[in-house]
Amino acid sequence: MTRTVFPSVIARLLPWLLAMVLCVPHVASAQTRAWLDRAQVSLGDTVTLNIQSDSAASPVLTPLGADFELSNQTRSRQVEWINGRMQTRTLHGVALSPRRSGTLVVPPLQVGQVFTEPLQLQVAAAAPARNDGSALAFIETEVDDSSPYVQQSVGVVVRLFYAAQLASGSLVLDTPEGASLQVIGQDRTDVREVNGRRYNVAERRYLLIPERSGPLRVAGARFDGRTAGSFFDDFFGGRGDGRLRAAAADQTLQVQAQPVDAPQPWLPLHDLRLRYTLAPDRARAGEAATLEIEGIAVGATRAQFTDLPVPDVGSDAQVFAEPAQYDETFSGGSPQLKITRRYSIVPRAAGTLEVPGIQMRWWDVKAGQARSSGVPALTLTVAAGSGGAAQPTPPVQALDTDAALPGGEGAAASPAAGTSTGQPLGWMALAAGLLVLWLLTLWWGWQRGRAHRVSSNGQAPAPPGSPLQGTPRVADLRRALDAESFADVAAVLCAMAGVSRLELVLAKLGDERQRLALQALQKARWAGDGDLPGVRRELKQAFHDGPHWSAPVTSTQTGLPPLYPPPP
Repeated sequence: MTRTVFPSVIARLLPWLLAMVLCVPHVASAQTRAWLDRAQVSLGDTVTLNIQSDSAASPVLTPLGADFELSNQTRSRQVEWINGRMQTRTLHGVALSPRRSGTLVVPPLQVGQVFTEPLQLQVAAAAPARNDGSALAFIETEVDDSSPYVQQSVGVVVRLFYAAQLASGSLVLDTPEGASLQVIGQDRTDVREVNGRRYNVAERRYLLIPERSGPLRVAGARFDGRTAGSFFDDFFGGRGDGRLRAAAADQTLQVQAQPVDAPQPWLPLHDLRLRYTLAPDRARAGEAATLEIEGIAVGATRAQFTDLPVPDVGSDAQVFAEPAQYDETFSGGSPQLKITRRYSIVPRAAGTLEVPGIQMRWWDVKAGQARSSGVPALTLTVAAGSGGAAQPTPPVQALDTDAALPGGEGAAASPAAGTSTGQPLGWMALAAGLLVLWLLTLWWGWQRGRAHRVSSNGQAPAPPGSPLQGTPRVADLRRALDAESFADVAAVLCAMAGVSRLELVLAKLGDERQRLALQALQKARWAGDGDLPGVRRELKQAFHDGPHWSAPVTSTQTGLPPLYPPPP
């Protein structure tokens, strides 16, 4: 009985045992694995990462971007027959270029529902190519200060020398930890000869600003590209795959902390020079005199430089500062900033006006000490204003009544008479009345002639001394609003109104929108703030058809003949 049961049990379990045996190769082949073609490379070389899987899904390579640059991704399929069954495998390949030296880890990568095992790669520091003319490509790095201060602008110039014709490539300089790095300007190209060999040179400039003191490691710049595949590349060390790589040596900067006695605001520079580019010696009360100062700051950028200060003239005048103009360039290997600022000084009264010179304190990074740069004070001779300014009134001299009376009648009047003083006072009153009448007659004649000129063309003539020739028209105003400065626009409006100051133009305007636009013009012209393009746009819209005066000047018909003939 027992002998019969045991074979029957074996017979029942045999199919299951066979199925398990057949499934063993299938389970083993289902594994996903990854490997590197080399375990050690030098910085600048490329290693290939291979990933094999029976899944049709592609691996997620995003985690590799932190430490590697990816290129040349490939994919191939392999078909095998195992124990009568077809097995399909997919092989993925990707070229990895390490971003830094040291021990790098290839993280687990997801392929479908599974992950690969992590891998380690030893990356040795790249030996810089010698710049003796033997290398097909090499890199030079120039730093303008190896021991900068915190927040000092450091110029970094990277030059790539290559003797092959390039089809493509990239030059990379990584941002150091604890500093900011940005490209300045456009790349420059040149041709140089090194030890008898002709090289093309690509120059790129960077601005490095350390953010903390201590050692600052700046990794060497790297180039990775492809040549155009010239036949002569083989004779000059060209690689068969057309790849061209070069790397510069790492540098370490010793960043100094901000000195305790440094002037504030903190401004570390190589040099700072200030000078007058426009310095008047005369002015007029109530009118603006223009002053312009230029500064050259070596080792500074727009972001870290403060504006040039405003001269303090006290209550003797008003000072209106325009926005400063900046021009960033490179001088040698250092950044250089040119600052230009204009000031309008309006004296309040005639006399002598002292304009103090401005001073700026900064830190000399070469000498390691505080310095001060500035311009000297100016002395302006201020004349009395031509329009609206108070003029000194000359003293009134008493009339010599003895000499004024004919026949010496005044001498016959004896002071002892006591009551003879009324006669000289009467003569003085009569003379003053005649003088007032004569002045009124002159004023009436001037007004009558001016009214005739205004009524003939609807616009007032240009004031004396105006740069405008003739009477400006609406077309002249539109032209000034389109292409000329705010000062020219103000001059055209004053000429059209027949006045010398913009405040008098405001008084004559009858359009509220035009008055508001003109007030914005004054603020933009003197204060230097606000939306300047918006101010010009509002002026063009408000004065599109010319000024709208509150009351046009018309001549009054009195029936009397004109005192002065009308102009031809």
